[in-house]
Amino acid sequence: MTYKVIFFGGTGDLAWRKLMPAMYEAFRHGALPGEGRILAAARERHDDASYRLWLAERFSQLSWAEPFCEQAFAQFAEQLHYLPMDLSDPQSYTQLRAWIDREPADAIVIYLATAPKLFTQICLSLGKAGLNRSSIRIVLEKPLGHDLESAIEINEAVLSVFKEQQVFRIDHYLGKQSVQNLMALRFGNSLFEPLWRREWISSVQITIAEDLGVEKRGAYYDHSGALRDMVQNHLLQLLCMVAMEPPSSDDADSVRDEKLKVLRSLRPFSAADVAQYVVRGQYRAGSIAGHAVKAYRDEPGVDPESTTETFVALRAEVENWRWAGVPFFLRTGKRLATRGAEIVINFRPVPHSIFQAPIGSENNRLVIRLQPEDSIELHLLAKASRRDRAEQGRLAPVALDLDFKEAFGSQSIEAYERLLRKVIAGRLDLFVRFDEQRAAWSWVMPILESWAQHPETCRPYAAGTWGPPAASALTAREGITWPEER
Repeated sequence: MTYKVIFFGGTGDLAWRKLMPAMYEAFRHGALPGEGRILAAARERHDDASYRLWLAERFSQLSWAEPFCEQAFAQFAEQLHYLPMDLSDPQSYTQLRAWIDREPADAIVIYLATAPKLFTQICLSLGKAGLNRSSIRIVLEKPLGHDLESAIEINEAVLSVFKEQQVFRIDHYLGKQSVQNLMALRFGNSLFEPLWRREWISSVQITIAEDLGVEKRGAYYDHSGALRDMVQNHLLQLLCMVAMEPPSSDDADSVRDEKLKVLRSLRPFSAADVAQYVVRGQYRAGSIAGHAVKAYRDEPGVDPESTTETFVALRAEVENWRWAGVPFFLRTGKRLATRGAEIVINFRPVPHSIFQAPIGSENNRLVIRLQPEDSIELHLLAKASRRDRAEQGRLAPVALDLDFKEAFGSQSIEAYERLLRKVIAGRLDLFVRFDEQRAAWSWVMPILESWAQHPETCRPYAAGTWGPPAASALTAREGITWPEER
């Protein structure tokens, strides 16, 4: 098999921090099919040789799971090419077509690592240049739109040029090893499926926490915020993976059909629900790992009077027979105490305990960690093995821990590498369909509309904490604590 991969925005942060390293790692480990070529397209004036040097310099700034190999990079760099492009100039697309047609390829991937506002223009220009043939796959990086209306507008423009099966909408969380193992855990084993329902699960908590601020993305983030940037895509996709019914097979549409059913089953928010079940916050100055950090409003590119949220916690419900009445708590934020992402499945307590359980502990839970390390932990209670008479009859918490790095070695595949390999192979199972995106945007729109009318509801929290106190109150009303509070 032969392939060509074209990265629009080839000199941007996403390209050199994530996409090119993913292609390099796949090449280095012999995971790419057959022979291929990689083209970076951007405004900067480079030729092939200068771009290779430019990328090598940036690769030296990255941390690698294995020591960086200059010989392997030199071999990889032979595949790298560069094309200066003005995205508004039809001649640039003619030159792109000439490069593509110079040598035949079985699969051609065009990855739009650009601002979403350019997606419509790029796709229409590709169509006019005849670059929408069946062998071409178009990859769209999130966020896809700013609200429901803009998401529909972008998708309709893309689908006026490409067929749905040619469109790969990236959500890189779906490429994480631990998310893949969530699917395997649920649908590859018989142990948990009988328990995976309202009768045995009391609540689900999904957290994506970042200790970083907005960094150099202040201007972008101030028009986006945590709800658009994280909840509408990453967190809702994780919720779908937890709550979906078993698909009939592992093909793309079988999996995506089941995720869509979950999104359509989410209880819609009223204005009163937003006030009661959604917490928004914005970080103020504080301390992270002993270092003072500035407030969000003092970040470069941010409006000094901004009410954009950097934190969201909310309570959701999936209204179907499996999950009716089970609260799903979603939470994400910047400048929180630590970086991490995890899914916690809290099982119901035994109906009648004959033992003394530890006071204040919540046990019988499954913890699926997505970052910084992939792991699965099953927390149980066991009889304490101590001679102290006071401890006789007491239970103590224990955990069964599966560390993927320890179990399978350190050669785990990063999310973008897995996803790029899927695109080249033409597999859509880890990508988001248009109707999924439409349903996700429809669900968050009442929150956005309520916030637009009540900007004063954005609560402050100190950097280095776990968000506004109201986030703890959100779960405490139902006798539940967040993981760090246990």
